[in-house]
Amino acid sequence: MSALFEPYTLRDLTIPNRVWMPPMCQYSAAPEGPDTGAPNDWHFAHYAARAAGGTGLVIVEATAVSPEGRISPYDLGIWNDTQVEAFRRITRFLVGQGTAPGIQLAHAGRKASTERPWKGGAPVGPEGHGWQPLGPSPVAFDDKYPVPTELTVTQIQDIVGQFADAARRALAAGFEIAEIHGAHGYLIGNFLSPHSNHRTDAYGGSYENRTRFALEVVDAVREVWPQDKPLFFRISATDWLEEGGWTPDDTVRFAADLQAHGIDLLDVSTGGNASGVRMPIGPGYQVPFAARVKAETTLPVAAVGLITEPEQAEKILVNGEADAVLLGRELLRNPSWARQAARELGGDVHVPDQYHRSV
Repeated sequence: MSALFEPYTLRDLTIPNRVWMPPMCQYSAAPEGPDTGAPNDWHFAHYAARAAGGTGLVIVEATAVSPEGRISPYDLGIWNDTQVEAFRRITRFLVGQGTAPGIQLAHAGRKASTERPWKGGAPVGPEGHGWQPLGPSPVAFDDKYPVPTELTVTQIQDIVGQFADAARRALAAGFEIAEIHGAHGYLIGNFLSPHSNHRTDAYGGSYENRTRFALEVVDAVREVWPQDKPLFFRISATDWLEEGGWTPDDTVRFAADLQAHGIDLLDVSTGGNASGVRMPIGPGYQVPFAARVKAETTLPVAAVGLITEPEQAEKILVNGEADAVLLGRELLRNPSWARQAARELGGDVHVPDQYHRSV
């Protein structure tokens, strides 16, 4: 059988194949009112199409643990029960198609309160449903972003609790996997990197201090997330800075710490925490970072980064560079990519009864 279509088991959950959908914000939730942050018809249709297309795991986009944790006013959230009920419609459909439903729990930190990308993505103030961003230090992402308010220790502990509360709600909403968002220059990644974390207390300075917040979040979520369900962590393996940033060496070291604290898989991306860096973007450009974690630790990994072709994805798995692949833009272009890849590689994939005539 094709490696891409072998089931994969983590804890007590078996995911039917290794074709996974990463979190990709849709910026389509209501910015105010009783349905603020709740998924709607767009989100249902979007995720349902990928499940019907055979995707083994669908991880719902960055979902904020608090209103001020959203990247934009139009992001999803999971800080109240109205949101939980709206998510249940999506998880029921995904499970009915044999797809594992996952959710990424997130706080945007200093990159919060921005406009939707197709509206320019610039920071917005109260006139655009915006708010004052928060961060580990009063250091702006770049000169176009506001200086974030430095979090107090009490506020840090409150946010740890918000992640735990969000995990409880995610469980109630029917999700089988939770992923903690530590990548792309958002709050947890802000704490990890010395580029954005200039604190001098117990949450800044040394590697141990800069990773403290992330591990406290992991511990709080793992405590409420059932032991039979997997917990992922998404990381930016490098800031792409020559000095003064988070590095691949840090990622390998941190992977072992995460595993010791109950993380079951590392979702390996890169970048997003430093403005103006050069990234050598090309097919599979982030895969080597996942491959290094897999080679140097025992923590399972998933690879991302312009993975577009079935043979390319198959090779990543066969070569032992990752345990699964996450296809972002390609699944936006082709919701049935998994079915197409199964035909090309000779794999088996779930096809809805209604679509059997297309096989």
